Amino acid sequence: MIDIKQIRENPQQFKDACKAKNFTVDIDKLLELDAKLKETKTRLQDITTEKNSLGKSIPKLTGDEKKNTLDKLSALKSEEAGLAEQLKNVQPDFDAMMLNVPQPPDSDVPLGKDDTENVEIVKWGEIRKFDFEPKDHIQLGTLLDIIDVERAVRLAGTRNYFLKGAGAMLHWAILRFAMDYMAQKGYVPFSVPMMMKNEAMAGTGYYPGAEEQTYRMERDELNLAGTAEVPITAYHMGEILKHEELPKKFVGLSTCYRREAGAAGKDTYGLYRIHQFDKVEQVIVCENDAEQSAKFHEEIRANAEGVMQAMGIPYRVVMVCSGDLGRGQAKKYDIEAWMPSRKSYGETHSASKFYDFQARRLNLRYKDNATKKNLFCHTLNNTVIASPRILIPVLELNQNADGSVNVPKVLQPYMNGMEKITK
Repeated sequence: MIDIKQIRENPQQFKDACKAKNFTVDIDKLLELDAKLKETKTRLQDITTEKNSLGKSIPKLTGDEKKNTLDKLSALKSEEAGLAEQLKNVQPDFDAMMLNVPQPPDSDVPLGKDDTENVEIVKWGEIRKFDFEPKDHIQLGTLLDIIDVERAVRLAGTRNYFLKGAGAMLHWAILRFAMDYMAQKGYVPFSVPMMMKNEAMAGTGYYPGAEEQTYRMERDELNLAGTAEVPITAYHMGEILKHEELPKKFVGLSTCYRREAGAAGKDTYGLYRIHQFDKVEQVIVCENDAEQSAKFHEEIRANAEGVMQAMGIPYRVVMVCSGDLGRGQAKKYDIEAWMPSRKSYGETHSASKFYDFQARRLNLRYKDNATKKNLFCHTLNNTVIASPRILIPVLELNQNADGSVNVPKVLQPYMNGMEKITK
């Protein structure tokens, strides 16, 4: 959520943000509601003061003077009731509009309409050239009997899968390696609940907006979160932290759930776009300082790159353009792994910087040592690794002509020393 004071001071900045990010919010209407709320609340305060003054004077009055004062008090109460009703009607509209106002992109974010206009900034690794006809990950998985999509679809519908044997072991090896990698860097490991209340979904910026992509359990008033970002970022919701506690660095491993509504016919083959997957997510909660946020944004990106490099997966980093940013993101990097079967890079990570957008919605603050004021924290998050999507490049890039797959060296200790997956 944005501070309304910023919108009052520079409404054009937020009109520009709506245009750049492809969000529709009537900023002028929002400011009209804000002015009406301010006027109504001020008048209500004045009425309270006047009522108190009149109430104190009544015992000292007699006759017509007392009657006139009681009539005036009655009129004030009637006006107060009308204004309270007006406030009751206007406040929800104002609150709903405020939840939809997007965060302006950072000044170095490229302008663009969608992901086709993201800007490549880094490439790492050599793309393998095969001296045989390579198989895709589903062909390899079927041949090695480590992936079964057919039975999963029969039992659970489209975009589902089974991982078996060495396939399941490889999946878990990647996740365990990523957790160990982050724990060694001082991030606190988390195992988290993924059934979230609406408050946590709204607090992290997923509601309103992502309801159609979320598996919702209306009977229980809970939601299956699509990322551990939600429970981890909301972990200190409603709390005031000590300044010296910051930064807080967390890493969580969870199963994630996404409906992929509207994605029919898009990336439907194999393990790229699925309903359920496991992900290691890193979250940082830091002080309200733009330089600190920028520094930690680079840190979480570097962490993800370190995992990719350790597994030997060629990738590129793109700066996400304005039109591909979410409502709360001020700046985002995507890491895209080279996937031979797609003959292109495919997104595997997103590193996002929010400033205090999420913290305001979560009422997540800290007591600043210098000013002694309670300030809203800044939050950042990034994928460390997500599987089984990452199995696409791992299997395809490490395959041999006979259909076997070499296990990356950093993963072998997590697979009981297995060096090669064979039929």
